[in-house]
Amino acid sequence: MASGFVDKARITVQAGKGGNGAVSFHREKYVAAGGPDGGDGGRGGSIILQVDDNMSTLMDFRYKRKYTAPNGMDGQGKRKFGKNGEDLVIRVPRGTLVRDAETGEIIQDMSGSEPFVLCRGGRGGWGNSHFATPTRQVPRFAKAGLPGESHEVILELKLLADVGLVGFPNVGKSTLLSVVTKARPKIANYHFTTLFPNLGVVWVDEGVSFVMADIPGIIEGASEGAGLGHDFLRHVDRCRLLIHVVDVSGSEGRDPVADFDAINEELRQYSPELADRPQIVAANKTDVMEDPALLEALRAHVEALGYPLVQISAATHQGTRELVGLTAERLSTLPPVAVYEPEYVPKPPALDASAPPEIQHEDGVWLVGGPWIQRLIANVNFSDYESRMWFDRMLREAGLFQRLEEMGIADGDTVSIDGFEFDYQR
Repeated sequence: MASGFVDKARITVQAGKGGNGAVSFHREKYVAAGGPDGGDGGRGGSIILQVDDNMSTLMDFRYKRKYTAPNGMDGQGKRKFGKNGEDLVIRVPRGTLVRDAETGEIIQDMSGSEPFVLCRGGRGGWGNSHFATPTRQVPRFAKAGLPGESHEVILELKLLADVGLVGFPNVGKSTLLSVVTKARPKIANYHFTTLFPNLGVVWVDEGVSFVMADIPGIIEGASEGAGLGHDFLRHVDRCRLLIHVVDVSGSEGRDPVADFDAINEELRQYSPELADRPQIVAANKTDVMEDPALLEALRAHVEALGYPLVQISAATHQGTRELVGLTAERLSTLPPVAVYEPEYVPKPPALDASAPPEIQHEDGVWLVGGPWIQRLIANVNFSDYESRMWFDRMLREAGLFQRLEEMGIADGDTVSIDGFEFDYQR
């Protein structure tokens, strides 16, 4: 495909890791070891999606596929907190669907203007000042920062247009769009197709307007992936109303009724729901019509199916005002543009617990850590009973409790698992 239009892209995003907490002691007379004053690590940068109305394609994502937010800085002495990692803002066109790459489930529909946090940065680790107690005045340990979330997603652009122009290539859709809006699509006399959708705003009256999209021409077989059509059919998914443009001039020996049925069959193959969308039939090129019988045959055919027909000549502007008026009237009775509801539910991570957890015994505290422990902690909601039970089961299956008992842990001893403290009970 030679055009610059890209409407689907697969990217990997990684939020920043939280900074580590500091182990540091303040020097002060009569205070044991000066007293702990290690500061906390900074939060890792998050990955945030933001709609940008100046973008109309996903072209940028063809060349850059991996996005990583900065890590948080480590804490320092004198209770100095590490600096938070900057959030990485990824701009996408309005109407972009964000899907989980593995399941295809919708994570977010970027149709509104609110930013969306796709991956949260890891929490910064606590400095040793958090771990001082009356009986443990010299904690020589701190909490490591947690890893940021990562995700592989598919971005899919579905245009946010009220009205979609459908029909065979070269029937005059681009010309019609240029006449009724200020859009300036590339218009040429070729049988292939507009290579990317053009959008324009149609102003009808004070306070009345709608967005019209010239959907790239559908060719027979598009719903099975032939030509370019299949890639672009997704752009009519959101349209509330279709204007079906049919060439009735007869100048190329085409049968308007056969063309009309062929396009509707492609829509039906792609999505039965789409085929049932309201349609207005625009019989175009009436100014160069060779046989009026072709127009009348089309009129009888579509009106029998319940569709209104408007005679137009986009090239001479004949009938376009009537078409716009009828379109606005129909839109006023239809529900708003569809916004897709999120359906993705995050799953507990698959943890590789083959590497044994790191265990240290310091200042009467059993310190448990390690990369997979950090990932485990990051996905536990300690206020939820089921989440706590899952956490307990994962630790038990990894053999942590057995190892602690072999190392001599006693009932009531404090266990610090990546900074979260528990009293050990057999």
